[in-house]
Amino acid sequence: MDIGRSLGRQLKKLLLGRPLRSDQLNHEKLSVFWGLPIMASDAVSSVAYAIEEILLVLVPALAFAAFSRLLPVVLPILLLLGILIYSYAQIIKQYPSGGGAYIVTQENFGVKTSLLASSTLIIAYVLTVAVSVSSATQAVLSAFPRLEPFQLPLCLVGVAVLTLLNLRGVGEAAKVFGVPTYLFILLIVVLLGVGFVQLLSGGITPANDLPARRLAAEKGGEAFISLLGSSSLFLFLRAFSSGCSALTGVEAVSNAVPLFRDPSRRTAIRVLVLLGGIILLVFGGTAVLSAQLKLVPFAHAEASNYETLLSQLARRVFGGLGFPGDLLYYALQAFTALILLLAANTAYSGLPTLLAILGRDSYLPRHFAHRGAKLSFSNGILFIGLTASLVILLFGAETHRMIPIYAAGVFITFTLSQAGMLVFWFRRKGRGWAFKAALNAAGTLITVVGGATVLVMRFLDGAWLLLAVLPLLMMVMHAIRKRYSALDQEISPAEFHQIYRPSVSPSEQPMLVLLNRLTRPGVKLLNYANSLSRNVKVLSIMEDEESAQALRDRWDEWYLDVELTILIAPFRDIIPPLHDYVQQEENRLQKGQTLTVLLTKFVDRHWYSFLLHNQTAFFLDRELSGHRHVATILVPFIHK
Repeated sequence: MDIGRSLGRQLKKLLLGRPLRSDQLNHEKLSVFWGLPIMASDAVSSVAYAIEEILLVLVPALAFAAFSRLLPVVLPILLLLGILIYSYAQIIKQYPSGGGAYIVTQENFGVKTSLLASSTLIIAYVLTVAVSVSSATQAVLSAFPRLEPFQLPLCLVGVAVLTLLNLRGVGEAAKVFGVPTYLFILLIVVLLGVGFVQLLSGGITPANDLPARRLAAEKGGEAFISLLGSSSLFLFLRAFSSGCSALTGVEAVSNAVPLFRDPSRRTAIRVLVLLGGIILLVFGGTAVLSAQLKLVPFAHAEASNYETLLSQLARRVFGGLGFPGDLLYYALQAFTALILLLAANTAYSGLPTLLAILGRDSYLPRHFAHRGAKLSFSNGILFIGLTASLVILLFGAETHRMIPIYAAGVFITFTLSQAGMLVFWFRRKGRGWAFKAALNAAGTLITVVGGATVLVMRFLDGAWLLLAVLPLLMMVMHAIRKRYSALDQEISPAEFHQIYRPSVSPSEQPMLVLLNRLTRPGVKLLNYANSLSRNVKVLSIMEDEESAQALRDRWDEWYLDVELTILIAPFRDIIPPLHDYVQQEENRLQKGQTLTVLLTKFVDRHWYSFLLHNQTAFFLDRELSGHRHVATILVPFIHK
């Protein structure tokens, strides 16, 4: 093994830590305590600006009356939250393998709808990372304006750090991200508690400078007002759809059920219920307190600086507490910026699991289903890091340009999951099915209205891009599935006994055949080895005993006359056991002999083949070149 490869392995170990054994998977899974902050960061961070988004719609049109309309907008959102929590709990119970809306629609609507659901989820998750990291960077730039020229590099560094931490394992990432999330929630609870006590005791009074602040707010609402006038219905729908940003992240728990500790369904449902309770407390409490204090997300009309609603709320509540209040204010601001960055981690939990399911179903490259050194779906983690970075570069890290696509995508996934469960209950029925179906019907109606509102009112702001990208992504996934199906049919050894040729060679030259499955290329490899020698052995390196036993059963079923050796690679790295086995075989060689190792070289002349198939044969050939008495032969199998 050359120095470059050795250094590469050492660097990988330094960055990712020690690899984990396959039997340690359950130790890497999330408990309720650590799973909650991983899944809550997106939803909690959305609550930080959801009320703000509602008021930005209402205040320019209604002035003081906006505060009396705030709660009538918030209550339907909380109703929808309850429906979603209940619905996703049922999805977890019925579909514990994960995948959320993709699995639900696949079973209840068919392939095309499931591809729509999965495509929308992929886009929404990637945008979750891009929007969250861009928002967090903007919060940093607000405090340190001199860093503004470095906005894009800071965003890319943020994505890189999140990607690396998740590559180090789900359990480790949960501990890194969990503490800040809990501290942010604690600070919000303290803010609400102190605020309501002051409000009831008369220690804090509502703002009385709304006209000045309203002038600044009008700048963000002129286009909307001129387009729709003062129509109460349109005003409500736009405010409702904007406030539903508080619900983003609720679906992540149902997508990532396999990440939770056994019993995974019960653990996931507990996390989901606690998540709903946190959103109810923080979103509902912030709404009531903001309405009572008559706050809008602009400090003064004449000021050029922008102050968020949460910052104003914390300043008003903590401002009269002296030094402890100042400390609490700055701590909340710091953790608000941090939670916006950590919100991206929800996507790092949900999307790789979804990609693994899609890879298993052959709608995406199958290597998405492989676990890395730390038992995480590392290819999916790298995918989301790369695509989120590309989105940030494409949109220049401007959050407001990404949010319309993000919001529309979230509503589509909500609608598809609700409608899928509605069909599920009508088909399966069962105890209490009518009540469950009624809830899903209400959820479908509400999310359809919300999604249509976002698509219509934010169409020119960027929502149109979602409608353009979705069909393209669905066609790509369909094409990948078609390609894999053709390959599976081509390599299937249906008439095995007609194509296998036992050895008739008099040579005793040692031959070692590397294969993991009995496919047509594998049979071709065996036949070629048998034609060269009668001293043929087969080596298979598996990740788990279940796969090993399946190969043994198939081997015995077909009465193969070749010696089979199966090694288990507990760390999913086949190189160490391969080197050890080959070294043992080298030690048995007689003077002048060479061990010949045969591998299948998959040949696909299409330009995209490298995305669908790994190049294991070339990789192993390079690794085996370090053995002095070993020669390798790559036997091609050409895919049509």
